[in-house]
Amino acid sequence: MLNILNKMGIKDFLPLKKFRHNSETGSLRKNAILNGYIIQETFFPFIISLAFFSFIFLMTRILEITDLIVNYKIAVSMVLLLLFYSIPYFLVFVIPISVMTSIILTFLKMSKNNEIIALNSCGISIYRLIMPVAVFSVLGALFTYYAIAYAMPWGRVSFKNTVYEIAASNISVALTERTFNDSFNDVMLYVNKIDKKSGELSDIFIEDKRTKNIISSVIAPKGELLIEKNKKVFHIKLYDGVINYTDINNNTAHSIRFADYDIRLNAKKMGADKLVKRKKIKEMGLRELFFNLNKSKDKKDTFYYSLLIEIHKKFALPFACIALGLLAIPLGIQAKNIKKSFGVAGGLLVFILYYLLLSAGVVFGEAGIYPPALGMWTPNFIAVCIGVCLLIKISGTGLIKKDQKKKIV
Repeated sequence: MLNILNKMGIKDFLPLKKFRHNSETGSLRKNAILNGYIIQETFFPFIISLAFFSFIFLMTRILEITDLIVNYKIAVSMVLLLLFYSIPYFLVFVIPISVMTSIILTFLKMSKNNEIIALNSCGISIYRLIMPVAVFSVLGALFTYYAIAYAMPWGRVSFKNTVYEIAASNISVALTERTFNDSFNDVMLYVNKIDKKSGELSDIFIEDKRTKNIISSVIAPKGELLIEKNKKVFHIKLYDGVINYTDINNNTAHSIRFADYDIRLNAKKMGADKLVKRKKIKEMGLRELFFNLNKSKDKKDTFYYSLLIEIHKKFALPFACIALGLLAIPLGIQAKNIKKSFGVAGGLLVFILYYLLLSAGVVFGEAGIYPPALGMWTPNFIAVCIGVCLLIKISGTGLIKKDQKKKIV
């Protein structure tokens, strides 16, 4: 407990003795030491929490990673690259929860060591401890803002580009069972079942618009996938199916049955040029979001509200570091008689509640039930209000007075 007091130069400590500053310089020095001590104590738990929660988020991808390596024979280096591009998305959520957890652990430790009581008995208010927490939380907010405003859109686009590059060498990665796939220009594929080892396909539907003014629909019960790796060309060989031709100009339709039919697909155009045309909202930067918002402001449909939600989210989630950081101070102090595992479990529980409120805001905001800004900022407002109320409660109750009579070692 005397660790921080010795660092601050308070050697003749008595539980009921008020600490008096001898000079303005001494006061500034002691404040700097106190701020540095709290930030230093918070930094190590933050790194541990960041690594722990990042690992938890990455484990959600473990089945997908195993599937890529075992079934699709994708190189480990490419899988690691995909994981690297996924990190910014994780950090958007991991940084706020790590900031909160580290602050809870820091104040839990200080509370268990009676350092909070000692500082209060020396005339150092609990509100003085907010400053280093605010500095630490603002730094976390800045990193979160960078992650969500710049790194996450870049990571999502890079992830998608890499997937297309992998698909260009292995179409079975691009094909997904029971999903309409439009990775190839003017060709829509649907496969009910794919045998990943043999390449056999079951219940195939293909819509081909590559011939001008002609739409052909191919339906076959079975087929197989053939690959020319050097040319990045794929052949889908179909058996015992039907081709329906529709001529748009002549308004005619023809149907042809076949014993076997070969469709040739070129994977060279499966790249970034295709992605630019179909950029999703979460892949857009702030400029693109505002540009699309201005274009669709007259419609005010689901797309418009989704754009607004994403814009507010880029500021609301970074501010969560500050809101949850403030809430973490009283949670850590009040958890004096609880084990340190409360820091991780408590922080995770609070963040889950925060995320549920945020998710509800997204759902109702997209539906236009209430303004997107309200849905995105309400969780922060609630966290700040609870944090302020708990701080006032701790400072206004007899918490210090009750423990002052205890022997401080």
